[in-house]
Amino acid sequence: MSTARHTGPRPGNHVIVLFGATGDLAKRKLLPGLFHLSVAGLLPDNYRIIGTAPPEFAMSDADFAAHAESACEQFCRTKPAGDAWRDFASRLSFGVASPEDPSPLVSAVEAAEKAIGAAGSGPGSVGRLFHLAVPPAAFGSVVGMLGSSGLSKGDARVIIEKPFGVDLDSARALNDTVHAVFDESRVFRIDHFLGKESVDNILAFRFANGLFEPIWNRDHIRYVQIDVPETLSIEGRAAFYDATGAYRDMVVTHLFQVLGFVAMEPPTSLAAKPLRDEKGKVFDALKPIDVRHVVRGQYAGYRSSPGVNPRSDTETMVAVRVEVENWRWHGVPFYLRSGKSLAAGRQVVTLGFREPPLRMFRAHRHDAPMGRVNEIVIDFADPGSIKIEFMAKKPGPEMTLGATEMKFSYDDSFAQANALEGYERLILLAMLGDQSLFTRADGIERVWEISEQLLTAPPPVEEYAPGTWGPPSVDKLIAPHRWYLH
Repeated sequence: MSTARHTGPRPGNHVIVLFGATGDLAKRKLLPGLFHLSVAGLLPDNYRIIGTAPPEFAMSDADFAAHAESACEQFCRTKPAGDAWRDFASRLSFGVASPEDPSPLVSAVEAAEKAIGAAGSGPGSVGRLFHLAVPPAAFGSVVGMLGSSGLSKGDARVIIEKPFGVDLDSARALNDTVHAVFDESRVFRIDHFLGKESVDNILAFRFANGLFEPIWNRDHIRYVQIDVPETLSIEGRAAFYDATGAYRDMVVTHLFQVLGFVAMEPPTSLAAKPLRDEKGKVFDALKPIDVRHVVRGQYAGYRSSPGVNPRSDTETMVAVRVEVENWRWHGVPFYLRSGKSLAAGRQVVTLGFREPPLRMFRAHRHDAPMGRVNEIVIDFADPGSIKIEFMAKKPGPEMTLGATEMKFSYDDSFAQANALEGYERLILLAMLGDQSLFTRADGIERVWEISEQLLTAPPPVEEYAPGTWGPPSVDKLIAPHRWYLH
């Protein structure tokens, strides 16, 4: 597949260091993403990529290049071949690092900066970007090592993967650890959902079109759903998942961030500070979660999975009613749902509009109920779409209604060669120093704060059959409305 060359802003010369370079995330997303950025012409003129891992995972520069080639062969849209791959591979190197001895990595970074300087740009003008694709338990030691070794000096930036803590206390402790080395302006907490073109299109759809912004409020909208079911089980992730659960894994880290985009007030601009300020105001307005408005499910057979506690109370599916207590959204329920082994894999935001005050049309059994229309449905799974569902007259002599839709699809409307995947876009923004699509410390802490009652005294899990939409109580939670996906 050919890749279009972009004409957007390009970052200055950079050394990019991938912690956890031998892991699954680097293999599936980071190395293929960096190669795609290179082919698209979005990486700097002069850059070097250094993979790093503890000594037990050490490899030579040539081995790391072969590892990257294998990753790109499996997972990259642009296959590694020709001059494009040879140029990219020539910029790869590897340096082991441990908190006890970071010197090999320090030497690798210094050598990379020297090589960039020899290519025409002095070391002082080279940016450093550290991507921590490591388990959360390693964040503290890695950040501490970056500080003690001097690698964090200047305007070096750090990308931190989710989860950002497991509760309010741990989130605060993690932020304190990071802030001891990196100022908040240099911290990029990555959520690949926010890098999706289709999530960003929520802002464009709403704020660039005078048709929609005037009705984006409690006077016209009666509910909002953010629904991210998955068909996958927890295969291969039992140790992580049984200690985490669906709420911590998906709702705190992803769904609340999408809610912030849907519910925010118009920012003064799309620059990082006004955009994140408005998202922060949404989080400030969130009411503490009422456990009476939470359903926790666990799919049948979960407890017999290898590595899972036979008496586990971990939820594999969760549905939550959330309220944003401000002028725009007072009284409008936000329903968030996500989980494993559900009936479909989707990523959907649904806004349900109020029905007309009078029903002057005769109802027919074969017509769709009014409650299933008057909705805007934003599918933010790549490549994404937006559709408006409404009632229209069917052809014929009688005034008979039928459900229909108008739909915008990225796949049909724009060349997909121009699209960047979430990680690709966010890595590029981090190099540019643009924090607009990254989460801020206070927002993370606020979401954990409103979750405190749910985390300390959760309702018991209810069993559901794999391949369904969860236990029956998920429909009671949303009544008198219905899930768009049901």
